[in-house]
Amino acid sequence: MRLLLPARIVLLSAAILLISVLVFRHELSVGAAPEFKGVLTYHNDNMRTGRNSSENSLTLKNVNVNTFGKLFVIPTDGKVDAEPLYAPNINIPGNGTHNVLFVASENDTVYGFDADEGTNLWQVTMLAQGEVPSDDRNCSQVEPTIGVTSTPVIDLAEGPHGTIYVVAMSKDSSGNYHQRIHALDITSGAEQFGGPMEIVAQYPGTGAGSQNGYVVFDPVQYKERAGLLLLNHIVYTSWASHCDNAPYTGWIISYDEATLAQKSVLDVTPNGNDGAIWASGGGLAADSSSNIYFLDANGTFDTTLNGSGFPINGDYGNGILKLSTKKGQLSVADYFNMYNTVAESNADEDLGSGGGMVIPNFKDSSGTEHLLIVGAGKDANIYLANRTNMGKFNPDNNNQIYQELSGVLAGSIYSAPAFADNSIYYGAVGDNIKAFSFNSSGMLNTTPASATGTQFGYPGASPSISGNSKNDMILWATENTSPAVLHAYSAKNLAIELYNSNQASGGRDNFGTGNKYITPMIANGKVYVGTTSGVGVLGLLQ
Repeated sequence: MRLLLPARIVLLSAAILLISVLVFRHELSVGAAPEFKGVLTYHNDNMRTGRNSSENSLTLKNVNVNTFGKLFVIPTDGKVDAEPLYAPNINIPGNGTHNVLFVASENDTVYGFDADEGTNLWQVTMLAQGEVPSDDRNCSQVEPTIGVTSTPVIDLAEGPHGTIYVVAMSKDSSGNYHQRIHALDITSGAEQFGGPMEIVAQYPGTGAGSQNGYVVFDPVQYKERAGLLLLNHIVYTSWASHCDNAPYTGWIISYDEATLAQKSVLDVTPNGNDGAIWASGGGLAADSSSNIYFLDANGTFDTTLNGSGFPINGDYGNGILKLSTKKGQLSVADYFNMYNTVAESNADEDLGSGGGMVIPNFKDSSGTEHLLIVGAGKDANIYLANRTNMGKFNPDNNNQIYQELSGVLAGSIYSAPAFADNSIYYGAVGDNIKAFSFNSSGMLNTTPASATGTQFGYPGASPSISGNSKNDMILWATENTSPAVLHAYSAKNLAIELYNSNQASGGRDNFGTGNKYITPMIANGKVYVGTTSGVGVLGLLQ
């Protein structure tokens, strides 16, 4: 006999079941970390947010001096200026499966290490026969040698096993200097696609270093400092000078990732001078619409504009630039320059000392969506530009920009910011790392939500953030000291320091001498920090 239940009970039971399913789904969505595919580019993603939201081994409870510390140090043959990269579960032919740490040195060596044990899986030199790394070119910014300076980029799907793209500088026995782009198999370091490719370029213009109506890329005058960008199967390089040693201009040069054929060349000061792309080691940033953004350093800016508001001679020194990449070709799509840009360039007080970051799209309380790019440089201001209308140039003491926060940093920026949980994190020279949060109107609050108790000397700090849940996010930053110091803070409240590598007695956690622009990289429960002689690896102690 079938038992008939009252309708109210049936409806109530169905409602309870539905609520239970929804709660279950909610718990799944909140508790599950995104799949970890590795740290394959500078600061984790093309927006350069610096966040590993897949990291759930390191928490606010277990990152402390009793349970966290130095595991080992991996030695290299020179300085590690590039951020180490990481790829999980890589099958090394004849040597099993490994989590692989990729490290590049200023002596032109690229390594593949076992990321959990520090053993050397492979190493290769970027030097051709008879070559040596470049000297420092009479500039103390990168010394004593210049080899691989910028952070490489990895495509796990390109080539037979995956490919890491590297730019290296060298000097041959005849005294000639070379810049080359390499495509290396991630399981062996073997060159692929007929590489390496010599980097040569010219662009129409009459600016510094021009010949017969073209500015010419001279490899001796440049170093690749900003991290490489991989976007739509094209690798983008950008070029800095050696100090302000003339002549130089502002180059972006791209290559097909599968053939290493040159795809596009753009000079952003072709009829002027200077305009290097430095970024203190930060990378070119990109949005989901395949636009590229960066901060250009001091250089020529044409204050005479054409009818569309662009510099009449195509010179964009000292500004925030947006590049279109349609059909693989580079062109300036929009820009922002402050009203006093010429004075700032003349005073070497430019934006280009910092790295740019694309802010993940968000909506304010009215439902308006905001698409922003943020940058800061030597003038200690934070500039937020609308990516759909960046503001261009207005000479009348009036910056037409989304938001400008004047004097909110205690020093200049020689670093890259990070982003998480609606907040931007900046570490200026001689300043505490500060968290600036967006309010309900979509504006950045001028008063920091929190700040570290530690002040960071030159060059400040480029922080990284780990954690899936906003209540368990950790901000990591290093001091450029001897020995270097790794700090961990609660990202939700930077006043709470969880750990630093000087806390343990007897120098237990000392891992090497600090390196100027190094950015900590977090992966699979470990923190990797480049030094002047290797990589320090810190994690949960046994």
